Amino acid sequence: MWQSIKRRIFAGLLAIVPIAATFWILKFLFNFLDSLAAPFLKSTGIEIPGLGIILTLLFILFLGIIITNVLGRTLFNWGEKILDKLPFVNTIYNTIKQITSAFSGSTLKSFQQVIFIQYPRKGLWTMCFVTNESSNDTGQAFYHVFVPTTPNPTSGVFIIVPKEEAIHPDISVEDGLKAIISGGILEPGTSLSKKLPNKVS
Repeated sequence: MWQSIKRRIFAGLLAIVPIAATFWILKFLFNFLDSLAAPFLKSTGIEIPGLGIILTLLFILFLGIIITNVLGRTLFNWGEKILDKLPFVNTIYNTIKQITSAFSGSTLKSFQQVIFIQYPRKGLWTMCFVTNESSNDTGQAFYHVFVPTTPNPTSGVFIIVPKEEAIHPDISVEDGLKAIISGGILEPGTSLSKKLPNKVS
């Protein structure tokens, strides 16, 4: 009972932390930029409703422009190297970066679908992502799959498996990534085990 409650609490934390972190960052930028511009506007007698929101959006746009050019990327990489040398901070930053990169458009597009295969041995089912398909000279069809690690889905192994040995759970790539990052705590709707056969063939 207590273990089940702890799992639910952890699942709730995984769901709320990204939202809370985004809200806190935006709130901090809003308050900082609004307080920065308020004295100047007060001295000129100008009032602009929602100025903090406008400045926050402009700042994010400006940051995006800087990061997408050569000089900005150089400065960004330099800043990453500094963060990478700071104890504890580098762990948090790298974890957030890996998770956000896992949900980036390029990653999601490279994965065609979610399947289960028996890996690393029969009787153990592993969730993986189809990246391509092929067939041999006899016409047997194969899946090219990427088997990610938990909780960091950006690393893993590449395997080629026969199509007939794969189980199709009929879940989205995004839901599959959520399940892997959470170590199976966040399941896509129904229990993943219900998608598996009763006996190993």
